Amino acid sequence: MVHTTEIRVRFGELDPYRHVNHAVYVMWMEAARTVALEDIDLGLGDLQDMGYQIVVTDIAVRFRRPAVAGDTVTVETEVAEIRRASSRWVQRIMRGDELLVSGEIRAGICDETGRPTRPPAGLMEKMSRLDAGYGSGSVSGPVGQ
Repeated sequence: MVHTTEIRVRFGELDPYRHVNHAVYVMWMEAARTVALEDIDLGLGDLQDMGYQIVVTDIAVRFRRPAVAGDTVTVETEVAEIRRASSRWVQRIMRGDELLVSGEIRAGICDETGRPTRPPAGLMEKMSRLDAGYGSGSVSGPVGQ
């Protein structure tokens, strides 16, 4: 399932060239992953209560077109791969049908001490709801409004 999160560009997110600063896109992707997890009942508090955390280990971002003040963009988030103690996320930042930014994130699933660990089946089943091959449709959540 592709999870979607809408974000309206704010003036403070612009750089001197009057487009969104490159670091902001990474923050938007982080916010969208957090909303996606919350929407499948795996918010940060839920994960902590279970004794787990999802820790980003790698991030790659490709910038194609800039977003500017007044734009509303959509961050599409999906889990492309789930392994025993890690996951690979794919995200796209869109302005309508136009791809602005694409990103790939690898994240480890760790225990409270930060050590990689295999989570229980229930946690993995919930996470698989965001898997590209799991289902279809979208869930929306507002960020930055």
